[in-house]
Amino acid sequence: MRPSTTFGSADVPGPASMMRVRTASAPAPGRPVNEDLVFQFGPLVGVLDGATVPDGFDTGCVHGPAWYVQHLAARLAVAEAARPAARLTSNLAAAILAVRADHGGQCDLNHPGTPSSTVCLLRDCGDQVDHLVLCDSPLVLDVGGQVSVVTDDRLDTAMAELRQTLATVPAGASDPVERFRHAVGVQRERMNRTHGYWVAAADPDAAFHALTGTAPRRGSAALRRAALLSDGASSLVEQFGLTDWAGLLDLLSAEGPAALLGRVRDAERDHSDRLRRHKPSDDASVVFCEFGSVVP
Repeated sequence: MRPSTTFGSADVPGPASMMRVRTASAPAPGRPVNEDLVFQFGPLVGVLDGATVPDGFDTGCVHGPAWYVQHLAARLAVAEAARPAARLTSNLAAAILAVRADHGGQCDLNHPGTPSSTVCLLRDCGDQVDHLVLCDSPLVLDVGGQVSVVTDDRLDTAMAELRQTLATVPAGASDPVERFRHAVGVQRERMNRTHGYWVAAADPDAAFHALTGTAPRRGSAALRRAALLSDGASSLVEQFGLTDWAGLLDLLSAEGPAALLGRVRDAERDHSDRLRRHKPSDDASVVFCEFGSVVP
């Protein structure tokens, strides 16, 4: 299978508004499969980032992260079509539950390594825009000219605590490979647990631990722009510090999502010393939304 980069652009009419959507998604250089997914189902857009399984680790599942994000996106589309006015948390929970059934009884869905994904969603409801963020796929909002970011930092907190535990790795586990295996094991134990972090996997309850909110579509505090990002794309700000969130939105406005991915790839080559992840590059995905004025 050849690596692929996907780009998209569409104007989505709402009840009294227009949402222009542009997307880009690409696998990490040299990787044949993109475990990110961008999608658009009418007024709902989203970014999913499947959790890569390190070599040599069992998951209890015959499916992989790419399969999981494809099925989760499809099930979100079904849930939204059936209940367009439902809360995003409810539709995400329904989608996770449906994907459980998609496994077909072949997999151990209680395994700590079961396939999982971050979720970043935005839905234009005409008079307001709803959003949901679960795990480390941030959402950048320009509301009334003020730029803010919705970020779920529970995974970062769990990883910081994990790094502290590595100082007490059991005897005989000082080898780098053994230390890494120990770290992955501890991280898995904290997934979808209180005082750990939450991610879409096999437990629909995770959806109700997502960060949610709304932004108005009218008035001086109306939503103007929004960017949904996988952590591979947000690394331009969070990992490399080459711009801030406002600069990222300005780049997307002026040059589009493909340009952002190009900047990320350049940064991965030129500033690898700033990376805090174990991978030299990552799948990267962007959904960029611009909102037209609402008819009174």
